[in-house]
Amino acid sequence: MSRNNHILNPLARDALDRFKYEVASELGLIDKINTRGWGDMTTREVGKIGGNMVKKMIKMAEDNMVNQ
Repeated sequence: MSRNNHILNPLARDALDRFKYEVASELGLIDKINTRGWGDMTTREVGKIGGNMVKKMIKMAEDNMVNQ
């Protein structure tokens, strides 16, 4: 099932896409994505990518709050 996620800031779309690939690479999933595409990723794999993205974004937001 495909979800159409709503991006709050449309200017962030490209950065979020790059971020997704960066996290996938860190998790060792980039080769599978490049050869098979996102459609052949398991729910667990995609969830792992999304979960790690959220963790990193929360850390960035916390760091930003501390530094302000």
